[in-house]
Amino acid sequence: MEKKEVLKIVDHTLLGQTATWEEIRQILDDAMQFETASACIPASYVKRAADYVDGKLPICTVIGFPNGYSTTAVKVFETKDAVANGAAEIDMVINIGDLKDKNYQAVEDEIRQIHDACGGKLLKVIIETCLLTEEEKIKMCEIVTKAGAEYIKTSTGFSTAGAVFADVALMREHVGKDVKIKAAGGIASFDDAEEFIRLGADRLGTSRLVKIMKA
Repeated sequence: MEKKEVLKIVDHTLLGQTATWEEIRQILDDAMQFETASACIPASYVKRAADYVDGKLPICTVIGFPNGYSTTAVKVFETKDAVANGAAEIDMVINIGDLKDKNYQAVEDEIRQIHDACGGKLLKVIIETCLLTEEEKIKMCEIVTKAGAEYIKTSTGFSTAGAVFADVALMREHVGKDVKIKAAGGIASFDDAEEFIRLGADRLGTSRLVKIMKA
C-alpha cells in the first residue's frame, strides 16, 4: 500500500494540553499538504482552524476528552458548540464507569444524544480499549452499532495504552456492518498502519506518519 494512500485515512492529530496556535497551524498545513482525512485538534481551536483551512480540510475535535465522565448534557453542549464552530467530525469518549456498572442503556442513550447533536457530522465513539475487558469491548461494539454512530474508536492516546492489533480484529468481528473502525494511539510506523488497515481499521489517529514523511 502506498504511503499517500495510507495518509488519506489518517486523522493528523495534536491534542496535547500545551498545544499552541502555532503548533496547531503547522498540523493544519501538514494535513493539507499530505491530504490526510482530517486534522484532529482541541475544541478551543476549532473555529480558528476552520477559518484557516477555509473548507480545504475537515476539522475533527474531541468531546468529553480524555476521561469521558462529563455529564451527557455537557457532552451534548460541547458537540453542538464544536459543530457550530466548524467541526466536521466529533470523537467522543464514553462514560467508562457506566459501562463497568453494566448501565448499558445510559451509555447507548448518551451516544444517541451526541449523535443527534452532530447534526449529520461524523461521530466516532472512543471506548478506551486498554481499560476494558474483552466482554466490555464486545458489548461496546453492540452498543455503538445500536446507537447509530459512524465509527468506533480504540483509544484517546492519553491512558495506559493505545491501539493494539488484537482489539481492531475483535472490533471487526463484532461491530455492525455499517460501523467503521478508528485505531488511535501509539501508531508509530507505516508497517503498523498497514497492519491495522489489514485487520479492519478504516481510519487511523496519529501524528507520527506525517512526521515520518516530513523527515
